[in-house]
Amino acid sequence: MDQSVSVPAKTEGRGIAQATGIIALGSISSRVLGLVREQIIAFFFGASGLVSAFGIAEIIPKMIYDMLIGGMLSAALVPVFSQVREQEGDDALWALFSRVASLVAVVLAALVLLLEAFAPQVAWLLGGGFDPELQAVLTRMIRIISPAALFFGLSGVVTGLLYARKRFTFPAFGAAVYNLGTIITVPALAGQIDAFSLALGVLFGSLLQLLILTPDLRGVRLRFRLDLSNPALRRILVLYLPIVLGLVISNVQIAIDRRLASGTGASSVAWMDRATRLVQLPHGVVAVAISLAVLPTLSSFSALGDHAGFRRTLGLGLRLVLVLILPATVGLLILAEPTIALLFQHGEFTVRDTFWTAWALRLYLLGLTFAAIDWPLNYAFYARQDTVTPALVGVLSVAVYLVVALSLLKPLGMLGLVLADSAKHFSHALTMLVLTQRRIGSLAELRLGQTAAKALLAAGTMGGVIYLASTAIQRWTDTQALGDRFLALAIPGGLGAVTFLGLAALLRIDEMRLLRSLVLERLPRRRLD
Repeated sequence: MDQSVSVPAKTEGRGIAQATGIIALGSISSRVLGLVREQIIAFFFGASGLVSAFGIAEIIPKMIYDMLIGGMLSAALVPVFSQVREQEGDDALWALFSRVASLVAVVLAALVLLLEAFAPQVAWLLGGGFDPELQAVLTRMIRIISPAALFFGLSGVVTGLLYARKRFTFPAFGAAVYNLGTIITVPALAGQIDAFSLALGVLFGSLLQLLILTPDLRGVRLRFRLDLSNPALRRILVLYLPIVLGLVISNVQIAIDRRLASGTGASSVAWMDRATRLVQLPHGVVAVAISLAVLPTLSSFSALGDHAGFRRTLGLGLRLVLVLILPATVGLLILAEPTIALLFQHGEFTVRDTFWTAWALRLYLLGLTFAAIDWPLNYAFYARQDTVTPALVGVLSVAVYLVVALSLLKPLGMLGLVLADSAKHFSHALTMLVLTQRRIGSLAELRLGQTAAKALLAAGTMGGVIYLASTAIQRWTDTQALGDRFLALAIPGGLGAVTFLGLAALLRIDEMRLLRSLVLERLPRRRLD
């Protein structure tokens, strides 16, 4: 009996591991190409007002996607598509996919037409702090970029279908292909149409992202169908309703942030965007990856009523986040300026742009640890089928953002908005910790404080080593030479990493031992292969 059960379990485990590897590879490819994309933008246009206008125009189709499709993908599309396929077969799945795709196409096409018609008003709403000339540029960029919302939405629906069919390869590389749009378009067209090449790059990239998914649609029967009475479609909409509140609040905060930032200087949005991209690297690799890894187990323990297992898994996830995000935060905090100089200070991106982007990055990093531990906490509530509580906490955190932002905007300008964003993450994480403790009991036995103290000690010592090494290197290197810029980042960073790993072993940080053992377990298998 045990043997009969173990065979499919092992097969399923291998399938999950393979899918995880594909998704991870796609994510790494996307982040690498994303950095190349940002370097190209910085090289051709620096951190000018044109880049700030583009930064606002670019978020519009992404905001529409997040509200209408992104949140629906994991919460509703994949579960319902999978259920229909298992219970009713492929014909029913094709029919449901046709209804969803048709509805999404009609809704998004209508929104695109509205954006085209009201682009000046949207430009004023989000970028009203710009001068009239820059607002006119923003208006034109919005009109160029708007159709990308349709391509993003259809890509999301197709991705949901492919995930339900357990096909992960092409969706995994969709974001990477999207970045290629700008990488190809800007060098080719910047000399002819200036910064509008950025907007065309987004449009081209969104189309490429949809096209890369089409090879996996062979055999899918797609027909235009609008049928809101379909039970499965209505089930998707019902599952999505609790999610949309939090997404709307989040996007409102983003819109307010862009509007306020546009009034603090033409380059402010560009500086903030470059800093945000760098913060998203450790956040995505650590917090998002670990949260996605523990979610299935949390969901299983919640369904079984195994509270001890639920707490144990959540504790492990939080501790893993802490021991990885703290050194990443400290290292990036100290090496902010060398990192930005190496990545972006080329072409039109000046020393002044590096200076202000570095300050924005440092202040964003104050909220990174809180933003990171917030993800497993949110997923713990999702695992318990509670999507309302995180959404309500999101409303509270946006209120905190507004209070801090409006208080600091006048004295600190752009940096006040960055501090407000960090305050938002702090308030959200703190509130979620309190609510988590009330729902599942005391968190003391999860050893979060002990692990955090050890990780902070190791990260702090690592930070001292990085600072001393960085200061010494700056005395004998030419900060304008590309090779010296690389050394100014690589040598302190390498010494810091060795210091942290050594102290982690000395302090017996169990989570680092676990990660090390998992890596070593994989190495012999690869050699045997």
